[in-house]
Amino acid sequence: MTDKLKSTLLVLLCVALWAMIPPAAKIGQTHLDNHQFLFYSSLISFLGLMFATIFYKKVKYIKKYDIKNWLTAIILGLLGTYIYYLFLYLGYGKAKGLEVLIVNYTWPILIVLFSLFILKEKLNLRKVVSLLLGFVGVSIVLTKGDLANVHIDNLEVILLVFVGASSFALFSVLSKKVTLEPISVTAVYFFTATVASLISMLYFSTFQLPTAREIFPILLNGLLLNGFSYLFWLNALKLSEASYLAPFVFLTPVLSAIYLIVFFNEPFEYAYAIGLVCVVVAGLVNSLSYKRNMKHKK
Repeated sequence: MTDKLKSTLLVLLCVALWAMIPPAAKIGQTHLDNHQFLFYSSLISFLGLMFATIFYKKVKYIKKYDIKNWLTAIILGLLGTYIYYLFLYLGYGKAKGLEVLIVNYTWPILIVLFSLFILKEKLNLRKVVSLLLGFVGVSIVLTKGDLANVHIDNLEVILLVFVGASSFALFSVLSKKVTLEPISVTAVYFFTATVASLISMLYFSTFQLPTAREIFPILLNGLLLNGFSYLFWLNALKLSEASYLAPFVFLTPVLSAIYLIVFFNEPFEYAYAIGLVCVVVAGLVNSLSYKRNMKHKK
């Protein structure tokens, strides 16, 4: 199996998991606020990943960390597992879901932009077209073809969601420069998020136990949707260009729509089919660009 195929399969697995975040966040915040939900979710992620770190005998790598390694892991943990989700969960709790999803999915586009300056990756016409098609597909799905449905009422919250999306894009790009062992460093990321969310919860909110209805989405979100999905995403980034993987992420909201249709009896909209076609074409356009670049390198 080639690195390209491995990275594609990994990012598609991430897409399938991330598509469940909106319903999990909604149900998980029935009584909890974003600080409380993030704390419990981060704690579960850390415990799960720490178990994996011990099981696969990766603790030795953490013991070898020097000050630079710790600073790198903490900064990336704050960017990708704390700031991003803190503002994303705030959005799902305070603003319209459509607006939050659309703004959140600017992060794949921001990955390409950050990659130009930080990773010195080349931007070509195919990448631009694929990203534009991806965003158009997302917009069609989320608005059901009626762009008039998107009206930003809570501008402050939406801007914070954009800050969070920028934070995750920066995390993804900077992660390509990290050579630390992935399982153990991801555990450190979520340890950072657990500590940071505990502090922010105690300072900006209060300690509150989740209700019985909120326990399952917290466990699901903590173990799979956040925790282990990060391992899949980081490994995908190691195997391929960030700008190649970015358009595939636009499948996430399309899958979210499918989950709603299948599990929540949402009526099917033709906009979903149109949006899915746009997203698939975006991925194919970018894949062709990637193949052409590889041929030139040979």
